[in-house]
Amino acid sequence: MTIDAAAVDAALTTTRAVRLRLDLDREVDDQILLDCIDIAEQAPTGGNQGSRRWLIVRDPEIKQRLAELYLDAAGSWMIEARDQLTGTGHPQERTVRSAAHLAENLAEVPAIVIPTIIGTHDGSGRPGLFDSVIQAAWSFCVALRARGLGTAWTTAILAKAPELKELLRIPEGTTEIAMFPVAWTKGTEFGPAPRHPARAITFFDRYARTYESGPSTPITLADGPGTVVEIDVDAPAERVWEQVCDIDLPAAYSEEFLGAEWDDPVAGPHLGARFVGRNENSFIGEWQVPCFVDAFEEHRTFGWCTSDPDRPGARWRFELEPLAGATRLRYRVVLGPGRSGLTAAIEQRPDDEARIISGRLSNLRSNMQRVVEGLKATVESSDPPPT
Repeated sequence: MTIDAAAVDAALTTTRAVRLRLDLDREVDDQILLDCIDIAEQAPTGGNQGSRRWLIVRDPEIKQRLAELYLDAAGSWMIEARDQLTGTGHPQERTVRSAAHLAENLAEVPAIVIPTIIGTHDGSGRPGLFDSVIQAAWSFCVALRARGLGTAWTTAILAKAPELKELLRIPEGTTEIAMFPVAWTKGTEFGPAPRHPARAITFFDRYARTYESGPSTPITLADGPGTVVEIDVDAPAERVWEQVCDIDLPAAYSEEFLGAEWDDPVAGPHLGARFVGRNENSFIGEWQVPCFVDAFEEHRTFGWCTSDPDRPGARWRFELEPLAGATRLRYRVVLGPGRSGLTAAIEQRPDDEARIISGRLSNLRSNMQRVVEGLKATVESSDPPPT
């Protein structure tokens, strides 16, 4: 049998959480749901144990009660949040609007499917519990998508587990995993969601070790070696952005970076702006490097390259990702391919190129970690950074 990889990829990359586009008026045949469960049951299971059990809820009174439990668990908050965020342009406005719509219409969904598994999570690590049901539940979602139906993976109702067990007569010792409101979708055109590319979030051999190509064996500067640190800051992106754009602030925390000055202090940070950074370490001593702002998206990305914009010695990025009530701050660097102190060291000992690169990345990451921790502390408090 030849598998159509393109069709599989399309199903996997376009299976979205569907709420606003669920068709509440079109009936869903039981056989379709059973077919999708049959497919889901082919998912791997720890110890090859058949411990998954599936509930299909159609009874209007039970659906109404599930809707009430869902409102109590989180739905009311979702509706309130929608009303507060509507028209604000907040990053979560669309998501909250969709979630609130489901909370208001859950009882009208043609079918609600609840996967469960025999067993409770007791920390024993034995097979057959959560490690054996999540993949099956996802397979169920993809199977629905392939047939023109949709759902949204919801777990908020699990906060009402005792009431849920009583309502559905789920025995003790069986664990509810999720709730899937199932319906035909209004239209079948769904696209991939914005996600980080694999190269940005995949590490090789060591955590946070990235490469723009390859990597070769042994690694070389031509591979575009880099490293990254990430930290969640309990503040909105606007507040984090103010600190990120202060090019001198990292000097308060880094053991190598001494400070920086804009060529045009009045103009401040913008695409194409230039500044000079000062650094010092025990191997090279003190040096200065010209820097050029080559990435600038307000409240999202601030980046610069060193030495030569066309062939930089390194490329640095601060990236901000809004979270619910917080901001994920990502700080990364890619070395090469242009001239730098690193290339000079490699030219002196070309046989040690891989070891020199690895050592430099480790040193940089240590300082980068200090910087993001310092930025987090600065943003989350009113205290000024140390001098």
